[in-house]
Amino acid sequence: MSELALSILLGVALAAATGLRVFLPMLVVSAAAYSGHLPLDNSFAWLGTLPALIMLSVAAGAEILAYYIPVLDNLLDALAAPAAFVAGTVASAAVMVHMPPMVQWTAAVIAGGGIAGLTHGVTGMIRAHSTVLTGGLGNALFATAELLGALVVAILAIAAPAAAIALVILFLWLALRLMRRLRGAHSASGPKG
Repeated sequence: MSELALSILLGVALAAATGLRVFLPMLVVSAAAYSGHLPLDNSFAWLGTLPALIMLSVAAGAEILAYYIPVLDNLLDALAAPAAFVAGTVASAAVMVHMPPMVQWTAAVIAGGGIAGLTHGVTGMIRAHSTVLTGGLGNALFATAELLGALVVAILAIAAPAAAIALVILFLWLALRLMRRLRGAHSASGPKG
């Protein structure tokens, strides 16, 4: 596979992970760049610095904890929607190296921001259904699944981008099936007319 195609796959996979958690995939990118395992576009060299690593560690920790607080998790989902799009775009652009800027940013916004928005939207809908069906009690389990998914996809994206994309596709397929089931369960428990 060409370096250009791998770069795009890496960017899209990382963007999908930002749809699950905004800061954790960025932290993985920062750690990989800081340790010399991930080349970044020159414009994003700041991501591979110690200050960025520290800042993203604090932000990721706060984000992880916030998703375990009832009510705050749903509020955070609403607020994180535009942040996921931006983080997905930035993560994609940062790892799309050796590309003309027009191609880099077009791919980052459309593919990166798009998949981040899609992933975030799907998980947000599942969380909303989970809140309705379990009174918020199931959300902690869902938050853990999102956390693990973001971490696995981000690390896998760096190690094997094509496998990460396959995992994202599988996740979206399973999430859509779960949404249909939740919607069916919600409709079945609703008022009868």
